[in-house]
Amino acid sequence: MKVEKHELGELIEKIMNETPIIDVHTHIFDKSFGSLLLWGIDELLVYHYLVAEAMRYTDMPYEKFWSMSKREQADFIWKTLFIDRTPISEATRGVLTVLEELGLEVYERRLDSYRNYFENQDVSNYIDTVFKKANIKYVVMTNDPFVDAERKVWENGHEKDERFKSALRIDPLLVKWPATYLKLKEWGYDVTEKLTEKTLEEIKRFLNDWIDKMDPLYMAASLPPTLKVPSNNETSIIIEKAIVEVSRERDIPFAMMIGVKKLTNPELILAGDSVGKANIESLEYLAKTYPHNKFIITMLSRENQHELVVAARKFRNIHIFGCWWFLNNPSIIEELTRERIEMLGWGFTVQHSDARVLDQVMYKWKHSKEIIKNVLIEKYSQILDDGWNVSEEEMRRDMKTLFGGEFEEFLNRKF
Repeated sequence: MKVEKHELGELIEKIMNETPIIDVHTHIFDKSFGSLLLWGIDELLVYHYLVAEAMRYTDMPYEKFWSMSKREQADFIWKTLFIDRTPISEATRGVLTVLEELGLEVYERRLDSYRNYFENQDVSNYIDTVFKKANIKYVVMTNDPFVDAERKVWENGHEKDERFKSALRIDPLLVKWPATYLKLKEWGYDVTEKLTEKTLEEIKRFLNDWIDKMDPLYMAASLPPTLKVPSNNETSIIIEKAIVEVSRERDIPFAMMIGVKKLTNPELILAGDSVGKANIESLEYLAKTYPHNKFIITMLSRENQHELVVAARKFRNIHIFGCWWFLNNPSIIEELTRERIEMLGWGFTVQHSDARVLDQVMYKWKHSKEIIKNVLIEKYSQILDDGWNVSEEEMRRDMKTLFGGEFEEFLNRKF
C-alpha cells in the first residue's frame, strides 16, 4: 500500500523502533569476560568523553584525579558536569537518557539513588534489559589478544552469548611492531624485528590461529592519520604482506578506523587522544590493488568524510560504517547521514555505538535514531513529490539495510 506524505514521520519512527539493530563496532563484552564488561552509573560517569570535559573546568593536577578511586572520580564528574553546570553536552545528555530509559527519576539528581539501582541489578538480567530497550539483535565486540585479561578468557574457553560477535583487533601488529614481535616470540612464533619472509609467514600464522579461536566477523585496527600505503614502513608492509593475504584467504574483511592521534595530551590517558586528517589515497590504493579483498572503513576527521564517500562510490569493496568517536555528535551525524544517502543510497551502515559501557547503547542509538528519522523523512518526501510510490514493506526493507543488513551482505554472513 502506498505511503502518504503526512504518514511518513510516524511510520518511519514505528518501523525504525521495530527494526532489530546490528551494532557493528563496540567495546563492550559479554558476561563471560567478567570485569571487562563495564556497566552502571560510575562507569558511565568516568567514560573518557566526560573525563576530558570535566578536566577543562578544574586546575586539579591530572595525577590527583587518576589517584582517586572510580567512585571518587564519578563523584567529581557528577558535581562538575551535572550539579555545578547544566548537562547539555552530548556526553552528559547521554547519561540522562540512560537514567530516563531505565525509569529512574532524573529530576531528583540523586547519585546515591542511581547507584543503589545498579547495585541491585543482576548482570545477566541487566544485559537483557539493555538489549531489549535498544532493540539490539547483536553487537560486535573489540577483541584484542594482546590484552592479557582478555587473552586468558579466549585461551581458557568461555560460554558464548550469541548476541556478542567477535572482531579480531590487531593494532599492536601495525603501530607497535618493535615491542609486539617480542610478544609473538614469547608465544611461540618464530619472528624477528626485521620483517623477513619467515616473520611475515609467522604473522599470518598468528592471525590464522586467532581467527580459528575467535571466529571474528572482521579484523580491525585503529590507525593514525599518517597512514601511508604503499610504503617501506612496518605498518604498510604488514598490511600488504600479511593482513591483506589472510583477509582474502579467509574471506574476512579488514576494518580500518583511520585518523586517531594517540595521546595528544598524555596526562589524560585514554581521554587524551585526538584527531587528524588522513590521506584517502592509501585507502584508494588498497581497494584498487586488492579488488577481491573487503575493506570496512570509518574515518575520524570530519574533513575526510566527503572523500571517503566518493571512494566508496568508486570501489564496491569499501563499506563505510557509522560516525566514529568525535563524529558521534548530532550535528555531524545529520550531515554525514544526509551526505551518504545522497551519494550511496542504501549502500552503507548508518551508525554504530562505539559503546565502551554497556548502558551507552541505549542512549547512543536513541539519539542517533532521532536524527536519522528526520533525514529519512526529508529524503522519502522528496521522492514522493517526484511521483514515486513507497510501500511500508519497502520502507521496512530499507531500514533493515541501514541498521545492519548491508553490513551482513558485505560480509556475506547472516545471523
